[in-house]
Amino acid sequence: MVNPRSIAADVLYQVIYQGKSLTAVLQSNAVINRGESDRALVKDICFGSLRWHFALNQILDKLLAKPLKKKDKDVECVIRIGLYQLHYQQTADHAAVNETVNACKALKKNWSKGLVNGVLRRFIRDKEILVEGIKPHTVFPLWLIRRIKQAWPECWKDILAASNQRAPMTLRVNNRQTTVKKYIERLHAEGIIASRHPLVASAIELEKAVNVQQLPDFVTGQVSVQDASAQLAAPLLDVQPGMRVLDACAAPGGKTAHLIELTQGIRLTALDSSGSRLLKVKENLYRMGYQSDESFQDSSDQVLEIREADANDLAAWYCGRPYDRILLDVPCSALGVMRRHPDIKVLRQETDIAALVEQQKQLLEKLWQVLKQGGYLLYATCSILPEENEQQIARFLRVYHKEAEVIPIREPWGVACTYGRQILPQTNNMDGFYYCLLKKLVV
Repeated sequence: MVNPRSIAADVLYQVIYQGKSLTAVLQSNAVINRGESDRALVKDICFGSLRWHFALNQILDKLLAKPLKKKDKDVECVIRIGLYQLHYQQTADHAAVNETVNACKALKKNWSKGLVNGVLRRFIRDKEILVEGIKPHTVFPLWLIRRIKQAWPECWKDILAASNQRAPMTLRVNNRQTTVKKYIERLHAEGIIASRHPLVASAIELEKAVNVQQLPDFVTGQVSVQDASAQLAAPLLDVQPGMRVLDACAAPGGKTAHLIELTQGIRLTALDSSGSRLLKVKENLYRMGYQSDESFQDSSDQVLEIREADANDLAAWYCGRPYDRILLDVPCSALGVMRRHPDIKVLRQETDIAALVEQQKQLLEKLWQVLKQGGYLLYATCSILPEENEQQIARFLRVYHKEAEVIPIREPWGVACTYGRQILPQTNNMDGFYYCLLKKLVV
């Protein structure tokens, strides 16, 4: 039988040393073909080990006389798993050591058993000394600490500490099928403790994460899993029946589905450049009762078109009829969702930021061209860096100052910026998000 810890070590190796996305690797056959308990264990170990990656680096530096060779980084990943279990999971010492040593068998490196055993037992013996000085706000890349400190000097430690917490499981209620109050009652009847989110009307927060199959009528689309911050996008657009709406970077489809739930009789185009990610959009919509075709119309006169295309390449997808509403959730650094995607701390590089800012600029300028006069464009990111957010909008306004107006977002959530509102990840247990609503004036 394959030890799930050896699978977790392989996942970590692919993320840390091959630069792969944690989400993508966890969808590999090696993981999804395991039983439910093994999958849960692998996911928990991988999320935790990456969440505390830089703390484990500090501990490893003290435990290993010299770094392991490149060909033995898989052994290092096994050690990381053992250290995570001992320090952060608080697994019983003997169980953590024995199971981690057993995971070495899958590596076919018998010599590593002694090393792994010795390193972990030394950690147990000298733990207090080895973890001294490790604080939640220091276990990030130095460039990232510097950028966040510069952007948010009064609360940067709180942001970093919150980014190392486990993300809550938050649900979005489909108001076409039920209400928040009724669904919370159903959850309680199933023994699932949940409460209404204090700021987001459609959101329910679970006290403890559960398998989605345990959620009543999840398979029929009564609820979806979506962070409270992300649930703010669709209501901000104020879509009305009959409007042409574009969800420009639609995958994985949570906001697309929310737009459909809120307003009947809209003409919605869900656009994304990734065919594989659009499959997730179709899966989400199919669960809600929509077909998975490229284009279809339902009984409420709702029309949905799913298109694979680069939003910048207007000739490839734009039919010439402008949109009343555009949701532009641009590719970004995702530094506001590190608690939900801890591999970001490992994979994101400072040099990525400038390229992302340029990509955002191009998307904003291109899609502004297909917005109807009098229409609204909602610019959104899951970043907390000003250069991707209000500074991006400030530059845009300088270019289109005659025909672009910022519509103030007067809501109780987030921080008011010069343009738009910023949600920081330590507030109301929400992901870090930025929103700015722009109106195209009639000129």
